[in-house]
Amino acid sequence: MNKFRWGFLSTAQIGRKNWNAILNSGNSVVTAVASRDAAKAEQFLHDCQPTMPFERRPVALGSYEALIESREVDAIYVPLPTGLRKEWVLRAAAAGKHVLCEKPCAVSAADLREMITACEKHGVQFMDGVMFMHNGRLPAIRSALNDGKSVGEIRRIMSVFSFQSDQRDFRGNIRVQASLEPAGCLGDLGWYCIRMALFAMRWQMPREVSGRILSRAADADVPTQFSGELIFDGDASAGFYCSFLAESQQWFTVSGARGSLHLPDFVHPFNTYEPTFEVNQIEHRLKAPAGSKIPADAVALRDSGHAIAQDTTMIRNFVTQARSGSLNTEWPEIALKTQIVMDACLASARCDGETKRIF
Repeated sequence: MNKFRWGFLSTAQIGRKNWNAILNSGNSVVTAVASRDAAKAEQFLHDCQPTMPFERRPVALGSYEALIESREVDAIYVPLPTGLRKEWVLRAAAAGKHVLCEKPCAVSAADLREMITACEKHGVQFMDGVMFMHNGRLPAIRSALNDGKSVGEIRRIMSVFSFQSDQRDFRGNIRVQASLEPAGCLGDLGWYCIRMALFAMRWQMPREVSGRILSRAADADVPTQFSGELIFDGDASAGFYCSFLAESQQWFTVSGARGSLHLPDFVHPFNTYEPTFEVNQIEHRLKAPAGSKIPADAVALRDSGHAIAQDTTMIRNFVTQARSGSLNTEWPEIALKTQIVMDACLASARCDGETKRIF
């Protein structure tokens, strides 16, 4: 089978992770990397190709337009800053290229609707790059939440995703430039917390939300610490905290009428070969498929890009869907729901925590 051909729209650091995932997917290759500076695209290839080599070296392109127009590309990976994504997703869709988009997908839900509509119109697949959605433990977690006895009816969801930035004043840091990343840590980290809460609630949207910007970057109305609250119909609620200023945490907990479920590593599994979760303080381990090559020190590793890692599975799933001849409409719908909730949380925070109704 001919390999599915990927083009990278920018040389963002996260692209190096997805380069490795594509290499190990078994069904894909990177054929081109584009930057507005051809030297940067060439440097990206110089850094990646020697240690993670494709049989045919990808080409370095000096413009985004050249990548969109390339006949050697089937799908565009878009890790551009959020403020720039809409234009290039629309262009990629019009050129018949499938789209894997980093998160947050857009500056607003209105923009994301336009992007999704364009992809549907041109018959190309759209998906956001939330890797944990493709982790094999999610179906097992879904079963535990659905069985009616392990956790029971959900009462409370809590999550934290944070890391300590090396740049304490954030000067020159793209993560807090209002024109490029207006949602700051809410978009970069809170997106994951919101997504996992919606997953736990079987994609039920909250009735209302509120948010608080706990700290801002100097000279910018961009959150560096944020807390949010989601209220669902019934007795369920969800709270989350995300931050560029707190040490690394990535935990998620569901408290129910009959028990609890906990993940200490819901975004990046501590063990990417055999990830775990806890139900009522009992560990459940997802065993690696038979025949998998697992390093002896796998438990101590957080490596990615190997054959059964969630990022590699994400690429494999995307390609399978894109080649199927039909579009997965659930993926863009989930992205849009996440965006709507995130937008409402940010709008609330900018109105001093005023409650915002979703519908």
